[in-house]
Amino acid sequence: MRSGAKHALPDFPWDSLAPFAARAREHADGIVDLSVGSPVDATPAVVRDALVAATDAHAYPQTMGTPALRAAIVDWYARRRGVTGLVPDAVLPTIGSKELVGLLPLLLGLGPGDTVVYPRTAYPTYAVGSVLARTTGLATDDPADWPASTRLVWLNSPGNPTGAVLGVPALRAAVARARELGAVLVNDECYAELGWQPERWGADGDERVPSILDPRVTDGDRTGLLSVYSLSKQSNLAGYRAAFLAGDEAIVRQVLEVRKHAGLIPPAPVQAAMVAALGDDAHVAEQRELYRARRAVLAPALESAGFRIDASEAGLYLWCTRGEPALTTIALLAEYGILAAPGTFYEGEASQHVRLALTATDERIAAAAERLALFSKA
Repeated sequence: MRSGAKHALPDFPWDSLAPFAARAREHADGIVDLSVGSPVDATPAVVRDALVAATDAHAYPQTMGTPALRAAIVDWYARRRGVTGLVPDAVLPTIGSKELVGLLPLLLGLGPGDTVVYPRTAYPTYAVGSVLARTTGLATDDPADWPASTRLVWLNSPGNPTGAVLGVPALRAAVARARELGAVLVNDECYAELGWQPERWGADGDERVPSILDPRVTDGDRTGLLSVYSLSKQSNLAGYRAAFLAGDEAIVRQVLEVRKHAGLIPPAPVQAAMVAALGDDAHVAEQRELYRARRAVLAPALESAGFRIDASEAGLYLWCTRGEPALTTIALLAEYGILAAPGTFYEGEASQHVRLALTATDERIAAAAERLALFSKA
């Protein structure tokens, strides 16, 4: 955090990577940038065509989403996540997921005296949202540590940066504790279609990453529960800012009312594109296989170079360590033209982990593997 006010925003962490990026760019074959999970593959034609067809957007769009979009979200949860019984009024499109993560404490009316809980190793925007609402932020993974003042709990499964997945028992325990406290429990699930090792969480032959809204978790009661999802990862729509939330109808209605007043409305062409993306499973399967193949190249190369890969059973990242300070590893990787994200962004200055993204072309992933082979011999 910057010095000064108690609720000051932190510095934007990626700015600190500039000198490492400059060093990596000096490599004779150019930089391999694995620091940010920004898609590099093409947006599917079915989505782009839907966007083009909807560009005569002369009227204001609907904050709640068009009926077609809300129906598509409901159908997608049932088909892909095993979440049945949702109604259109229990879902809501958002302008990407980051704005929702950053604004949800404010949208729920939280403020001083309230506590927002988020994972110990986490995407920084959970803490930023707490700061914006002037609440008390608490990083912990143990529901027993959630204090009586807790009003909002963020889970992130599959996690960023760790790629860890919470199974049904862990999700049920979190739900039980949140309900004891009267807290809203939200799971950020945006990597759920990218599960690699289902043996770590699967049960009853279901290899899908479980949602917080899964009937095995809720026993049919979604009170106080929200799921957040983004199409940036599975459909290469990061530039579209296309996401949504679903769950407790009363909470969705509350969030909708605030968003109406604030003008937080996904553009009409984007809403049409989301309908197309949610209705087409083929492009998601193709993208998943691209990431699986890149992971199959990068993971063994890291292990051969002396890294230990922790968690990483789902998502777009490999969470690795060489047992040394994170920035030492970042500097060494930069010497070989590879840019990664230090674990200090996610778990504090003592971190010994780095995060490497799979969001690079096949050629750049292969280049990273070749350089790691040299790295291991140095």
